[in-house]
Amino acid sequence: MNLRIKIQIQSIRTSTTTMILALSSSCLRLSVINASKPFSSTITATRTMTSYQAWRVTQQDDGSFKGSEQTLDTDDLPHKDDSNGVLIRVSHSSLNYKDALSASGNKGVTRKFPHTPGIDAVGTTVQDNTPVLITGYNLGMNTDGGYGEYIRVPPGWIATQPFAQPRVAMIYGTAGLTAGLCVQKLLQMGADPSQGPVAVTGATGAVGSVAVELLSKLGFDVVAISGKAGAQKDALLHLGAKQVVGRDALDTTKKPMLKPLFANAVDTVGGSPLAELLKQIQPGGSVACCGLVAGMGLETTVLPFILRGVNLLGVDSVEIPLAQKQAVWEKLAGEWACPKTEASAVDIGRHQLDDYLKAFLKGESSGKKIVLDHSLTEGATSDAKSNL
Repeated sequence: MNLRIKIQIQSIRTSTTTMILALSSSCLRLSVINASKPFSSTITATRTMTSYQAWRVTQQDDGSFKGSEQTLDTDDLPHKDDSNGVLIRVSHSSLNYKDALSASGNKGVTRKFPHTPGIDAVGTTVQDNTPVLITGYNLGMNTDGGYGEYIRVPPGWIATQPFAQPRVAMIYGTAGLTAGLCVQKLLQMGADPSQGPVAVTGATGAVGSVAVELLSKLGFDVVAISGKAGAQKDALLHLGAKQVVGRDALDTTKKPMLKPLFANAVDTVGGSPLAELLKQIQPGGSVACCGLVAGMGLETTVLPFILRGVNLLGVDSVEIPLAQKQAVWEKLAGEWACPKTEASAVDIGRHQLDDYLKAFLKGESSGKKIVLDHSLTEGATSDAKSNL
């Protein structure tokens, strides 16, 4: 939307040359005139304002939080006064647990409302139409995120978009990036298929499911551990798991050490299951840890570490240097691509966000990769599945 502001100046007489300054918020025009006789002059300042649609969460009078589609203006986006702020036209985003928490008003994720969630975004820069990809840092948490058609972020947050289609980048999103980082850490520690099976906890989750397919693709025998092992067994076997077991495989025991069943592992749940998993890792093996859905606490002993030399590897996908993210994105767009995961993705529009985010909080997503497509409006259809 272009806003044109006209300023009419008439019948001004002075004995000296006059400088007339016309200022708008985005355009400055200076005119030098001879004002020795009456004059009439029109100065037009033109400012470009782009309105856009966003799914925005607001706090209601009763203290609850509600998300709805709203019309906003790019002038209101953060980093407006930062000369390095980059305005990006967003084509797709993804759905994550953090987004669901933000949408529910969780102040541990988002401090101030109204707010636009979306911790992932893919699109093009407004300035030169460069394809870009943004995940993590503060996007969608306390900086308006990918559930709006535009975002403005610092250049240090922006990765080059390496996928053939932007939608595919958001099939992976933060969850896929995290899975890739976990696998990369295991490989850096010397993990090899010849060493034995690799366990993946929370295997039906967004991170776990990508880890199952990726590890299987790399030749590992994957043991998928899940609380939904019964209902999702076939899906996990389809992703490449060699064995699917329930979460009771990691029930709490009083024994400080157990039979070493796994050469390595990716843990996405934390808490007591992680403590039990550490007891079952073979000597010299590693566990890449990235989640806390089962709890932040970790009650364990030093025995797995000092008797078997087990390595507990923390994985952060949010604040790590951009170059590390870029390296994993390049792999996921190439030799680490997970076609089964890509084929199962669900595409939705902004008008469907509320239902899908609530399903996330209820644990009903079953690891499906849900992609927000800003081009899908109410009544539009998608070639992808549209059900949970």
